[in-house]
Amino acid sequence: MSQISLTFPDGNAREFAAGVTPAEVASAISTSLGKKAISATVNGEHWDLAWPIAADATIAIHTMKDEEQALELIRHDFAHVMARAVQAIWPDVKVTIGPVTEHGWFYDFDRPEPFTPEDLGQIEAKMKEIINARDAVRTEIWDRDRARAFYEENGEPYKVDLVDRIPEGADIRMYWHGDWQDLCRGPHLQHTGQLPADAFKLMGVSGSHWFGDTSKNLQRITGVGFRNRDDLKAHMTFLEEAEKRDHRRLGREMDLFHMQEEAPGQVFWHPNGWTIYTTLQDYMRRKQRAGGYHEVNTPQVVDRKLWEASGHWEKYQHHMFIVEVDESRDGENDDASARNKEQTRINALKPMNCPCHVQVFNQGLKSYRDLPLRMAEFGSCARFEPSGALHGIMRVRGFTQDDGHIFCTEDQIQDECAKFIDYLANIYEELGFEKFEIAFATRPEKRVGSEESWDYVEGALENAIKAVGRDYRLEEGDGAFYGPKLDFYLTDAIGRVWQCGTFQVDPNLPERLGASYVAADGEKHRPFMLHRACLGSFERFIGILIEEHSGKLPFWLAPRQVVVASIVSDADAYVEEVVAALRAAGVRAEADLRNEKINYKVREHSVGKVPAILAIGQREVDERTVTLRRLGEKATSTLSLDDVVETLFAEATPPDLR
Repeated sequence: MSQISLTFPDGNAREFAAGVTPAEVASAISTSLGKKAISATVNGEHWDLAWPIAADATIAIHTMKDEEQALELIRHDFAHVMARAVQAIWPDVKVTIGPVTEHGWFYDFDRPEPFTPEDLGQIEAKMKEIINARDAVRTEIWDRDRARAFYEENGEPYKVDLVDRIPEGADIRMYWHGDWQDLCRGPHLQHTGQLPADAFKLMGVSGSHWFGDTSKNLQRITGVGFRNRDDLKAHMTFLEEAEKRDHRRLGREMDLFHMQEEAPGQVFWHPNGWTIYTTLQDYMRRKQRAGGYHEVNTPQVVDRKLWEASGHWEKYQHHMFIVEVDESRDGENDDASARNKEQTRINALKPMNCPCHVQVFNQGLKSYRDLPLRMAEFGSCARFEPSGALHGIMRVRGFTQDDGHIFCTEDQIQDECAKFIDYLANIYEELGFEKFEIAFATRPEKRVGSEESWDYVEGALENAIKAVGRDYRLEEGDGAFYGPKLDFYLTDAIGRVWQCGTFQVDPNLPERLGASYVAADGEKHRPFMLHRACLGSFERFIGILIEEHSGKLPFWLAPRQVVVASIVSDADAYVEEVVAALRAAGVRAEADLRNEKINYKVREHSVGKVPAILAIGQREVDERTVTLRRLGEKATSTLSLDDVVETLFAEATPPDLR
C-alpha cells in the first residue's frame, strides 16, 4: 500500500498509509487524542474524522476545545437531530435543508399543519431522547442515480431536487444518524451522544420558500446551540437584553417613527424621531464644515446613462429602483397605453452619491492647487433590499448617508487617510463610542489597476493607520475591485459589532466619468477619489444609538429633554414660566399640567425616556425652585430656577460646542 506524508501544525510530518482517516491519525498520535477528537482540518478544509486521506496533506486534529470547529459540528448535528425528531413524531413531514447559522441552525419542513409552541417542546424532548441514545453517525459517497432513486423511493422530493442541483463531479455524500438518513456535505460528529443535551433551545417557527419559489410554502424551525449549558444561558440572557433594547419597541414607546406596508423599508418619522435625526444631522454638518468639507446636494433621480457610464447599471441594477418617464406627456394624459415609447427615458433613484459628486467636480477646470477637494452630502438614496432582509430602521430601502468624497492626488492619499481617522475618532468619541476597530481590506483576486499602484495605495493606508497610532485587523482580498479600503467597527453596550464608517480609495470612477485636474506640469491628470462615511446611514446609526443607550439617549440628543410637571393646579403658571425659561436657553422643554398624580406622570414620562422631569408643587412656587428627578434615579434634588436652567443648558449643548 502506498504511503502519504501528513504535516502537522508544528511543522512535523509523519508517514501513513494512503486512505488513512483523521480518526486513525488522531489515535496514532495518542489514545487520549483519539477519544477527544471530533474533526480535522485537511489542506485548509474542515473534514469529518471518517473521511479517507488519499494524498500528502497538512492536517490539524480538533477537539471540543476548538470553539470554531466544535460549534460548526454541534450546530450541524443539532439540525439533523431536530429533523430526525420531527420525522419521528410526524412521519409524513418532508425535510428540505438545514444549514448552520451564526448562533445555531434552521431546518425547513413541508408540513400542511402549522407547528405550534407546544410542538416545539415535544420536538425538544424527542431530540434529547435521540442524543441520549448515542446513535452512531456514518457516511457514504453514492453516485447520482443511486441517490436519486433512494429519495424517490422514500418520498423525499426536495432531496431529489437537491441531488439534481449538485454540480457534476462533486461528491454526493449520504449521512446516517442512527437509522435516520440525510443528504449532507458534512462533516459531523461520530455519535449523537457527543451533543450537549442541555445546551440547545428551539427558538421559533417562521415561513419560508423552496429556493425562493413562492408556490412552495415551507415552515422553518430555528434553534440555537452551544458547547455547554453556561454558554446557552449567556446567549439567552443576551437575547433578553437585546429585546429590551430593540429600537423598534423603543421607537413605539418613545413615539419616534413607524413603518407600514404601503412604503416597505421606508421610515415615517414622527416629531420626536425627526428631532433626533435633525439634531444629529446638524452636529455632523458642523463637524464637516470644521473638517474642510464643502456641502453639496445632488439629484435623486438620474438618467440611466450616468449609471451605465459609472458601471453601476451593469453591476448594481438589481438593487436600483427604476423610473420610466415619458417626455412627451403634457401632464394631463397619464394613460400608460398612450405613452410614446420612443420618448420614454429610463431613470433610476440613486443608490449612492459618488457618480453625482464626480459631476459636480467636473464643472469647471480644476488645478492641483484645488486639491484635496473635500465634498460632502446628506444624500437621500434608495436601494431595493429583499423584503426578508428589512429590519426596522437598521435595514431599509430609503435612507440618507453622511456621504463624502475627497478628490486628491496620489501622494495626498496617506495624509487624507490619517486626517480622516483622527476626524472619525473624534466624532465617535463625542457620540459616546470611545473605542473602534479598523479592518484593512486589501486587493481582491479580481481587480483593476497595476500592481505598482496597488502596492503604493495599500502602503499609504497602512502608513496612515500607523501614523495616528491605531491598530488594525488585516482582511486580505476583501478590498473593492478598484482599490483597498478601511472599515470602522463600533462595539455596543452588549457586545454587538456594527460596521459604520468607511474609507475607500478609488481611481476607477474618476477614470470612467472623465474627471481630471491640471497638474504642475501643465498636463491633465486623473484624481483619486476617496469615498468616506462616518455614520453610514442616519437611519441605521440612530437605530444603533437607541439600542446602545436603551432609549436613554444623551441629553443633547434626547428628543424630549425636560418635562415640567405640576403637582397642584395652583402651580400651573409657574410651570409655564419654567418651561419658557428653559426654551429661551435652548432646552427642549414641555409642560404637563394634566390633573393626574405626580407619580403617574413620572412613570409615563420615564417610559418615554424623558431624561429630566421637573416636579413643581406649592413649595416650589413659593421658593421659586424646582425638584429635579433624573431618568432611572429614585433620588431627587431641589434647585433654584436659575441653577436648573444653567445645568440643563450645559447638558443640552452638543459636545462639539462645549
